[in-house]
Amino acid sequence: MKPKAWTEKFMQGVFFIAACASVLAVALICIFLFANGIPAIREIGFLDFITGQEWRPNSGQFGIFPMIVGSLYVTAGAIIFGVPIGILTSVFMAMYCPKKIYKPLKAATELLAGIPSVIYGFFGLVVVVPLIREFGTALYRAGIVKNPGNGNSILTASLILGMMILPTIIGTTESAMRAVPSHYYEGSLALGATKERSIFRVIIPAAKSGVIAGIVLGIGRAIGETMAVIMIVGNQARLTSSMLEGIRTLTGNIVIEMGYATGLHREALIATGVVLFVFILIINFSVALLKRGADHE
Repeated sequence: MKPKAWTEKFMQGVFFIAACASVLAVALICIFLFANGIPAIREIGFLDFITGQEWRPNSGQFGIFPMIVGSLYVTAGAIIFGVPIGILTSVFMAMYCPKKIYKPLKAATELLAGIPSVIYGFFGLVVVVPLIREFGTALYRAGIVKNPGNGNSILTASLILGMMILPTIIGTTESAMRAVPSHYYEGSLALGATKERSIFRVIIPAAKSGVIAGIVLGIGRAIGETMAVIMIVGNQARLTSSMLEGIRTLTGNIVIEMGYATGLHREALIATGVVLFVFILIINFSVALLKRGADHE
């Protein structure tokens, strides 16, 4: 066998092993989660586990509904704050940004992705929590809310998570917009459309596959975030309708109690991971469906 052909065969084998390792890692995680979590769900009762509103391990109550709602609250808040800012920033970087400030701005957005989550949490604890506390106090004095909260709240976590998902949304959306053929934009201008109308009615719809992918990946980052959320969300396993009150997320519940949990309590925490894993699978499946639908249009 010639050296070149041997090298190609060898590298093909290396790539195949790498691909198998990735698949094996996912398979092992699935086996561990479901093998340890499903028995706990069966023992507790699926409906009692998913819809139960009391999490009291010492009393044998393992309801994670407040944590599910809490995770959805902070994720929805992150979307509300992060998605508009991320898309508008991408529009500026792709269509308006002068060359002199593009590189520093690009570096800044990439730096956001490299900051450890604990630093985001510390920033939220020191800067954002006091601001939200004062905001809640002002609303309480005005008679708008009944509980001003102490600053560790859904609103605080939403703001920090909105900041954390910006790099994902900005990077993906900008790349998608730059991939749109230039004659789309030029043709729209030639037909008399304004620059802004061309961007929002032609460029962004043409790049919607990448835009949607960035948004959904940001959602995945928000729903799976742990350390920053634990530091600023209050960690109270309860249902609330106020953005100024604290809650507990699925990830926070696992991290806070796993260090000392034993027996059914530990298995219930692993089962919480199963629920979170299923949420992530649903998000990834949604990305695939949305991208497939956008590609067919």
